[in-house]
Amino acid sequence: MQGRPNVTEEIGSGQASATVMLYLSDSYSENVFRTRLNVIGIQNPYIGKGGILGAIRDLAKMRSPRLLIVDIAGVEDPIDRVNELAALCDPQVGVIVVGETNDVVLYRSLKNAGVAEYFFKPIVGDVVGYTCNALLNGSVEQLSPGIGIGKLVLMLGTRGGVGVTTIATQMALYLANERKRRTVLVDLDLESGDIALQLGVEPQRALGEVLAHPERIDDLFLERGVTHISDRLDLLASLEALDGSSHVEEDAVLSLLTNLLRTYRYVFVDLPAYSAARLPRLMRQPSTCFLVSDCTLTAARDVARWRTAIGADSVNRTTFHILNKKGADFALPLEEFLHAVGTPPDATISYRHEVGRASVLGANEVLKCRSFLQELKPALQTISGEGAATATRGFLRGLFG
Repeated sequence: MQGRPNVTEEIGSGQASATVMLYLSDSYSENVFRTRLNVIGIQNPYIGKGGILGAIRDLAKMRSPRLLIVDIAGVEDPIDRVNELAALCDPQVGVIVVGETNDVVLYRSLKNAGVAEYFFKPIVGDVVGYTCNALLNGSVEQLSPGIGIGKLVLMLGTRGGVGVTTIATQMALYLANERKRRTVLVDLDLESGDIALQLGVEPQRALGEVLAHPERIDDLFLERGVTHISDRLDLLASLEALDGSSHVEEDAVLSLLTNLLRTYRYVFVDLPAYSAARLPRLMRQPSTCFLVSDCTLTAARDVARWRTAIGADSVNRTTFHILNKKGADFALPLEEFLHAVGTPPDATISYRHEVGRASVLGANEVLKCRSFLQELKPALQTISGEGAATATRGFLRGLFG
């Protein structure tokens, strides 16, 4: 970052955030941090109440700051609370934790959870000032850049028309609007992708330009090049000419995703099968790959082929098969499909005429198809880490009141 950080933005209506937010339990620690922050150009940090529990409450409703300072004094299971906080924070947030215990086991656990630094009381002004300056200005490489990293979600259809774009859009809407996670959708079908159509917006040229010129990727591009769908959902999509000139270079894609994963909690990539076959390094990145098929014989063949191409699951890479449009007029009987594939799908979505009609009208109309959303719950559980019942109740409660 160049220069000194700006003073806080005004927090209102639960949407804006601040450069620095403090949730400390005692006035002495608060005064030390405010004094040191003032020295580095932060005159009015946001002061929250309730320690780490208050931060969890507030960050469920507002965007993350650049620097977050929380107090765990008197909190039961502080590591669990830090992990809960991490799920709400954007990946680039620097987090400092303050507590009352000089405990090396606690310190290591907090560092492993992604916390930049832990200080026990009484805190020392010079040390915390140095750490805050390093986190805000990036001057100390050994400090952790944030409380976590984004999660890459690859949405791969075995062929066009299987419904992968509708599924990707609904999952991203859920994570952004209901779970309050900062999410971006990237449509790598540059010639005929329709995520923008489903969301009712015009695709910009930024994605095509940055894939052609990856050296232009920077924070300014990420701020201006995306289309803002809602407070926590952004879109990167372009509609290029049908002349075959929009070839996607893998190095450019990986560079773009690396930058997005520093900013967003979830990065969804709508990946056409013809592109995936030409992006082998992308397919090996730490990710969850949702392989979407319909119930045809061709799909059964291609599911098996893609599972072989992607490879076995590992600690940081998982393939999740969604069988869509079960029971459609063109579909194989389920038993024959399973026999042809060899393994059962991880989630099954039945074919319904109303879902097909709704998908033509856009993402908001699909939201009204309750049965479709219910059958997405295993996928939602996988991506959000929630229990299936909890995820579905929260999703449907938010949608239908």
